[in-house]
Amino acid sequence: MPEQKADDQSILLPVNDSGSSISCVRSLGKHDIRTIAISEHRDRPAFASRYCDETIIVPSPYDDLIAYKDGLLSAAERTDVHTIIPHREMDSYVLSKYQAEFEEHVVPLWPSFENVRTVHDSLRMADAARAAGIPTPETWSFEDVEDWDRELIVKPRYSILTSDYVSSLSPSDCEGKMDPVYIPPNTEPDLETIQAEMHKSDSHIPDHIPIVQEFIRDTRTEYGFRGLCDDGNSVLTCQKRQVRGTTYAGGASVFRETMRDPHIEELGRTLLEHLDWHGLASVQFLRDPESGEYKFTEINPRVWASLEMDVLAGADFPYAHWLLATNNADRIDPDYDVGTGNHLLIGELQYLWSVLRDEYPLVERPRFRRALWDVLSSCYDHPHFDYIHLDDPGPFARGVLNQLPIGGRSTGQVAGE
Repeated sequence: MPEQKADDQSILLPVNDSGSSISCVRSLGKHDIRTIAISEHRDRPAFASRYCDETIIVPSPYDDLIAYKDGLLSAAERTDVHTIIPHREMDSYVLSKYQAEFEEHVVPLWPSFENVRTVHDSLRMADAARAAGIPTPETWSFEDVEDWDRELIVKPRYSILTSDYVSSLSPSDCEGKMDPVYIPPNTEPDLETIQAEMHKSDSHIPDHIPIVQEFIRDTRTEYGFRGLCDDGNSVLTCQKRQVRGTTYAGGASVFRETMRDPHIEELGRTLLEHLDWHGLASVQFLRDPESGEYKFTEINPRVWASLEMDVLAGADFPYAHWLLATNNADRIDPDYDVGTGNHLLIGELQYLWSVLRDEYPLVERPRFRRALWDVLSSCYDHPHFDYIHLDDPGPFARGVLNQLPIGGRSTGQVAGE
């Protein structure tokens, strides 16, 4: 076992392949907080960071969710582990559902199971947002749509699929994030075809009925309010404007900048206070190009993928999480710089590939030459990247090796991690 640091307290990080895992490890390590990274894969890029003090391998939640929970709990039972930062939807699900088991050993700085159930269910979340007075796109269950003569988007109802959400699954089953489907006007899609396309697996889950939302024209510019809350009170916040996603229609953020808009601040704080939120959350909005109104889309009850941008701007959420968990909230610096941008480099390549190859019936494809110029010029103006740090090259090298046939992972990576 690696040598313990002076305060003999560690933080447990269930890491994935995203840059946020690396940002957490680096942020906490630079503050001399001992980091324990845990995953079902031995080749996670965060494991290669100089700031990662220890690694633990557990069963995959996609193979057996209960076994994953038991592995996480076994690590949490160690006397040196003080708290846990959830990185994936199943982390928030497991920690909240089995909170009574975890809180015997660590500080439970994550949302309640009732709140996790709400944010994982798009229909329940839309109702909660409307109850808080937050503008929300019109949302229906697929089976309740009567008029397909407009621009619509079909999304999975749940962020992940577990036995608490769909009855056909067992407590050990877990299926990850599914992609939305864009529907052109006057086209009524077939439900079974949509289900098969979303799940992208051999399993057929007929009791997962997707949702349908009105299409907000400006889907490529997503706005985010990030908050760390103590029983509904936001102790640290930051805002993000997504400039590019993994596709020209949007998707996960690959180039983003910090911003500050009092209206987004009010909406984000109001919603998290309404939910009496505890822990980390990323609240997402789209802006209606016709009315200029921000409309709520979803909450991520965990660390968000573009965390590196916040840390670069001074909103150090991993360290603030630690300070709150150790009763030092008064030491959290609430200020951050506006206009700080950073990139997910492989995501920029995915974006350019999307411009060349993808077809989205509701979104105009940009000219490739213009798209390439936008990517190159923004990398010059904002030379900051999720993986690449000169003082910590290990995660980038491991990430590149994972993409090569000689070093690639033997099991397929789950979409959305």
